[in-house]
Formats: sequence, structure tokens, C-alpha cells
Amino acid sequence: MVKIINGFPAGGAVDAVSRRIGEGMTGTDYASSVVVDNRTGAGGRLACVAAKGAPADGNTLLLTPDTVLTLYPFIYSKLDYDPFKDLLPVSIGAVTTDALALGPLVPEQIRTVRDFLAWSKGNPQHASYGSPGTGSPLHLLGSLLSRDGDANLKHIPYRGAAPGVTELMGGQIAAMLAPTGNFLAAYRAGKLRILATSGLKRTPFTPDVPTFSEQKYAGDYPAGDQWFGFFAPSGTQATAIAKAHAAIQHALGNQRVVESLATFGMVASGSSPGGMRSSLATQYEKWGTLVKRLGFTAES
Repeated sequence: MVKIINGFPAGGAVDAVSRRIGEGMTGTDYASSVVVDNRTGAGGRLACVAAKGAPADGNTLLLTPDTVLTLYPFIYSKLDYDPFKDLLPVSIGAVTTDALALGPLVPEQIRTVRDFLAWSKGNPQHASYGSPGTGSPLHLLGSLLSRDGDANLKHIPYRGAAPGVTELMGGQIAAMLAPTGNFLAAYRAGKLRILATSGLKRTPFTPDVPTFSEQKYAGDYPAGDQWFGFFAPSGTQATAIAKAHAAIQHALGNQRVVESLATFGMVASGSSPGGMRSSLATQYEKWGTLVKRLGFTAES
């Protein structure tokens, strides 16, 4: 039996990657069965600690957004894990984008990022945005938008994206920043508006929605295409890493897995362990530069 640890609530994007790819891995030489262990809390940090302390026998994997390893070292004064020493890259599983969405609290005519920031300055009592948690990359994205638009947006953290989206649709908050997939069902039903998505190009799930960079906002946001990746505890043998990697690639080749991830706004995408390591190093450098320039902390 293989265990996949993730640090986010059931029903969200990270959990979906864990379960869908885990299902696709089941029955391979690596995994006769797969269970998912949701170690929620602290924005994914608890899951990293749990994975770090798990037996290095190849039977435990961590599934986490890359930002938990590349952003958090710069915004928390202390981490109970070393992202480069305690965890070994296995494979990326999926790539996603982030988005800004508005609910019924904001007038229908507000359709661009510029419009929203102008409206926020004129309505300071409602000038707020939700995110999946304090210190999350979406929290920082909100800070960037506040800076770029000279707007004093109040941050409202939630325990994951789902409760924030619910309050957004209910008119309790003006805006929400979350992975794009969290908005798709409500967006397609006309219950909220997506103003912008991250990434170098428009996501295939909302092709009519321009990116932040197209609208000249948050162009230096490093989490353009955020990925969710699998890691093993340090000390895991190379043969076990190779078997896990092969099982993940097998799952990503399953069309049902690909289609299931797409319903969450995610593109199935594998990688080599070396490719992950290189991406982590690049993202780490970008986040470090940006956080230092902004003076951002998890308490910002």
C-alpha cells in the first residue's frame, strides 16, 4: 500500500490531484493500492513535516504545490523542514493557474482588474479579497495587486479556497484569489466573474479571460503556472523513486485521469526528478527576489 500525504482539505485542487493520480497508480508494480492522508493546516507545512518524518521505504509520497517549498522559506521565520534536503523530487503531476474572481457584491459593470481596483478605492468598506490562507501565494498576489493599483485591499484568509468561494458567491466578500479550477463551476453557471488568470498565456479553461500580465498587473508574480508535485522522504532509494516515477507517468497517460483533472482546471503534466529540481531552484530564486523587494511576510 502506498500513502500520499497532502496538506489541504478534501475536495480542493491538491486533494484532487492526490486522489485522481493515486487511482491511476493503483494496480501498478509500485502500488497495489493507494490511500490519501490529508494533513491539513499551516498552508501545507504540516504535510511536509509528516512526509519528512515518514519511513524512507518508498511507500510514502508527498503531493504539494511547489510554492510550499519555494515561497515559504522567505515569508516564515522558521520552517520545520528543509525543502531541498528533507524531500526528494519524484514527478510533477499537474499544472494550474491562479485567478481573480468577483461576486455579486461588486457591480456587474466591473469587468477588468483596473475597474476592480478603481472600484475598491471608491468603496473602501468593501475593498477586500479572500485567499486560501495567510502566507499563500494568492495572499502575496493580492498584495501585488494592491501595490500596482494603489488600492488598500484588506486580506481575508480562509482555510482553503472552497469556503472563500462560497462566501464570494454569497456576497460576503468582494473578490477571491484562488486556483482557477475552484471558480470554474460557478463561473460557467454565471454566478461569478473571473477577471484575470496567471500564467504566460491564457488558460484553456477560460480562453476569453485575459491574463494579469495582459492587463499590466502583477507581471512579476512568479507562480505563473503553478505545479503540484510528488516528493519522497530523504533517504528513499533511487530504485523506489524510479518505480514511483513510472507509476505516476502511467497514471498521467490514463485519459480518465487527464479528463478528471481538467474538471478542476488542471492540466496533467509529468516531469523527471531532475526537471523538478531545476524548476524548484528557479522558483526559489524568483520568490526570494520578489519577497525581499516587497518586504512581504506571512503576517502582511
